[in-house]
Amino acid sequence: QLQASGGGLVQAGGSLRLSCAASGSIFGLHVMAWYRQAPGKSREAVADITSYGTTNYADSVKGRFTISRDNAKNTVYLQMNSLKPEDTAVYYCKVRLRPSSSDPWYDYWGRGTQVTVSS
Repeated sequence: QLQASGGGLVQAGGSLRLSCAASGSIFGLHVMAWYRQAPGKSREAVADITSYGTTNYADSVKGRFTISRDNAKNTVYLQMNSLKPEDTAVYYCKVRLRPSSSDPWYDYWGRGTQVTVSS
């Protein structure tokens, strides 16, 4: 189960911090990622972080967003600074994990959290 939180309404130039916690049976936790989907657009990758801490960002958010994770809490964060109206979207977390040692890796999606940036 994935629980995302932290969305809301903010003015352009403001900041928000999203978090997404994985719970339940977790044997291994690999890539944790954030995606977003704006109205009328396809879902797009925003940022991801591996279990080793390697990060990747979409060009549109580089220098403004920072992804991080707390492995002890099975939680991934997305710090969003200098927000723009075009960042308005529903943000989703995705986690690749193994529920047990006998399971393969699965991708799980969390429920989205709305981020609205006003101009």
